[in-house]
Amino acid sequence: MSNYPHLLAPLDLGFTTLKNRVLMGSMHTNLEETGDWNRVAEFYATRARGGVSLMVTGGMAPNREGGVFPGAAGLFNDKDIANHRMVTDRVHEAGGKIAMQILHAGRYAYGPECVAPSAIKSPISPFPPKELDEEGIEKQIADMVTAALRAREAGYDGVEVMGSEGYFLNQFIAAHTNKRTDRWGGSYENRIRLPIEVVRRVREAVGPDFIVIYRLSMIDLVPNGSSFDEVVHLAQEIEKAGATIINTGIGWHEARIPTIATSVPRAAFAWVTKKLMGKVGIPVITSNRINTPEVAEDVLATGCADMVSMARPFLADPDFVAKAEAGKAALIAPCIACNQACLDHTFAGKVSSCLVNPKACYETEIVVTHAEAAKKIAVVGAGPAGLAAAITAAQRGHDVTVFDAASEIGGQLNMAKQVPGKEEFHGFVDWFRAMVADLGITVTLGRRVGADDLQGFDEVIVATGVVPRDPGIPGQETHAVSYVDVLTGRADVGKRVAVIGAGGIGFDVAEFLVTKDSPTESLPDWMREWGVSDPAEHRAGLAPEGPQPDKPAREVVLLQRKPEKPGKRLGKTTGWIHRAGLQMKGVQMKAGVNYERIDDEGLHVSYGEARERPEVIACDTVVLCAGQLSERSLADALEARGVACHVIGGADVAAELDAKRAIDQGVRLAAGL
Repeated sequence: MSNYPHLLAPLDLGFTTLKNRVLMGSMHTNLEETGDWNRVAEFYATRARGGVSLMVTGGMAPNREGGVFPGAAGLFNDKDIANHRMVTDRVHEAGGKIAMQILHAGRYAYGPECVAPSAIKSPISPFPPKELDEEGIEKQIADMVTAALRAREAGYDGVEVMGSEGYFLNQFIAAHTNKRTDRWGGSYENRIRLPIEVVRRVREAVGPDFIVIYRLSMIDLVPNGSSFDEVVHLAQEIEKAGATIINTGIGWHEARIPTIATSVPRAAFAWVTKKLMGKVGIPVITSNRINTPEVAEDVLATGCADMVSMARPFLADPDFVAKAEAGKAALIAPCIACNQACLDHTFAGKVSSCLVNPKACYETEIVVTHAEAAKKIAVVGAGPAGLAAAITAAQRGHDVTVFDAASEIGGQLNMAKQVPGKEEFHGFVDWFRAMVADLGITVTLGRRVGADDLQGFDEVIVATGVVPRDPGIPGQETHAVSYVDVLTGRADVGKRVAVIGAGGIGFDVAEFLVTKDSPTESLPDWMREWGVSDPAEHRAGLAPEGPQPDKPAREVVLLQRKPEKPGKRLGKTTGWIHRAGLQMKGVQMKAGVNYERIDDEGLHVSYGEARERPEVIACDTVVLCAGQLSERSLADALEARGVACHVIGGADVAAELDAKRAIDQGVRLAAGL
């Protein structure tokens, strides 16, 4: 009997059957924009081979004005159809089904031609939209219908009409963005006219035997968004218009509430979808922060939805479903919801990938094949770089031994997992441990190896990581502690703390110090902290009292030398969450600081190049988070003896604890050995 009877059960749609209840949700990867359609096809086919029943592509523009940015991919002509046919053919050969998402960005389109129900500029785009007239609205409908017809011609099994996340159709639905007084605005019936008309005409055009998914915003999380009664009413009208499935969208992109970052509890919004169950007769999909088969099974077993949508978990591991079916869930590479290589890349115009799995979107470039001749390989360092290299090398048939001076594998991930909101890193280290055991990699812990210990190996990979940089502040020897000592529990920290360094580590340490109980571990606490409410009680799910975080455990001041906004260099899509979270807990942030000395009074600072405005920051503890230096002593010793070695991760480049770069480096090196 399956461990996941609900997740792996087929779903009969009438004219076709899905082999399980897993949807790979839409992700805009920028792959289509590369023009390399073999690469696009291999990305989706790899996931089809991994067992997912139905995939949805990244958003395809129905016309130029609706593209998320100038040059966004779509199906505009016969050549586009032929290119997309390459994708659908390969997915079908792999035993999967695929739907194309029709995404009209509306005022979110990052270009001067953007259009919207009303001429109200988005806070996340510099371009004011043009208000559509009746003729313009008809053009948008017709173009979306044409996109659906072309998708069918290109071999897709269906389309998803994007009606959530604050995009074009959602902009018509919400009074927040629709100020019209004609038949497309005013009353709720008028404001939902457009999405209903789009779905009705799409169904009429494509016929009865074609999947039509409607992505419905279940909870807008913006002022003047929809009430839950309105959401239910729209869902019922969308069903009447001919949708096959309703998929869940959560929050607008401009909402000031995190919805998919790692600090959001798992399945945090499944309860919202559950409220719709039984109110429509077509299958309902739930989404957001569902990243293990156990979580997905529980969501389905408790009646929250008929199906689950997981997007980024299929970047982390394309074989998610196959491993769950085979009883090998421990070997599923986990999505840690970090956004660093997926969404951060997408919004920067880069091709997306995955911190955990650098092969994602690079399936034709990073090819892990069995080695012609097995080698004996030593990997020194059991952090993310070393483990990624060791696993990839072992998958290729090499004999791998990993050495580390610590008592457990994981390197600096073991510090990251102590930070409130980063609990997913526990699962990441567990996965490394499971993979090492499954592949038979020899691991020697608690031993610091030297050059003499590495004789007899064909290849040596040095992944010895970083050491904290010494900022050289007078008085630090007796009045300061390192972030390493704080996160490992070796240092006693007082009630008033100055944190030196406002990079990623500084922000993590500040979060660690001000948070007593992690809200990520308690959905009610997390909802209260961010001001999320039941949309049946408060319109759009916004609690009237706003965010109500717990009282901070300590008083913290976060300081940096750079005269720029603290946290400016944090992740593109998550930095605002870290800044807002600390600000809610009263953390002071100071920039352009010179550290003069530390003594019994506290931390003495001045500001600017002229060292003006001297100030004493009274504190019980100063924590040093002033950057890192590469730990290269072993590499230097080997090179001094003329022994070739490969240096990766922090030992190669000391940056913020950059697991994305470290893992990518490890995988690419081992794939080519």
